[in-house]
Amino acid sequence: MKFYVIGDVTVDHLYYLKHLPAPGEEVAPESATMQPGGAGGTISVTLARLGHTVTLAARVGQDPFADYALSTVRESGVSETAVQRDPETLTSTITVMQTPDGKRAMISYGGANRNLDPSKLKKKDIDSSDGLIVSAYSLIGGAQRNYTLKAIETAHKAGVPVVLDLGTGAVNAVGTGLLDTAVAADYLLLNQHELQALTATHSISSALATLGARGARQVVVKVGAMGSIVWTPEDTELVDAVQVGAEMIDTTGAGDAFVAAFVHAVLSGQSMAQAARLGNTAGALSATHIGAQARVVSAAELETFGE
Repeated sequence: MKFYVIGDVTVDHLYYLKHLPAPGEEVAPESATMQPGGAGGTISVTLARLGHTVTLAARVGQDPFADYALSTVRESGVSETAVQRDPETLTSTITVMQTPDGKRAMISYGGANRNLDPSKLKKKDIDSSDGLIVSAYSLIGGAQRNYTLKAIETAHKAGVPVVLDLGTGAVNAVGTGLLDTAVAADYLLLNQHELQALTATHSISSALATLGARGARQVVVKVGAMGSIVWTPEDTELVDAVQVGAEMIDTTGAGDAFVAAFVHAVLSGQSMAQAARLGNTAGALSATHIGAQARVVSAAELETFGE
């Protein structure tokens, strides 16, 4: 299939610490690494590795980080025809600090991604795709938000399915302001925190009821070690987590791998529940390596673990 993906590309600085530093405290990491990342980049790379044709819409600077942020995108064969270069703003970077017990703190710089120029969107690229995949970080504000809303409108008019994946940073920044766009998506994917923040509710059941009342049709809630919840107005199902026989060491990008595997399955005609199971599998496999795009997930492997 052919997919158009809108989302950030970044350089991720990952630090593994015994504990997160207190204000004014200096700590030395037990290990550190730098990896290409970003939701748009990671979803695109995973879809391409699963055998699809993918175009990524993002924006990078003209600094040394730009080519590194796109390095795995290029290696995976993702089209860069919709990737823009910013002459003034730096490429996005994210600093992640993580402890052995799973606590995390992040510094996220949207950088050039936020300046994605809507005048350069080509309608034919959307019209000819089998799905528009959107990371909600693209809806935070500015030119990138305008680009994304224009693309979503184009997809709706062309009858192209829209898959919207929320993110904690996006929900924290925009909150319930994302609700109208979220419920209009053909598939809405989010975690429990994002679900409750988006709907200003205090439980999964009440949040899903709110989404249903606003017109949502197909929702997937990622619930970590429990797996995921698939919801439609007619049915709700818990899809158990998948054990992949290896230790999970880094969850960076695991949610993006979930999105790609879900899209790969559901838009090829599989049920939402089976697509969510393959998403659970991809997320778990991704977390067995350090870095958002380090673990190659194949279609055959998904089917083996996701049976």
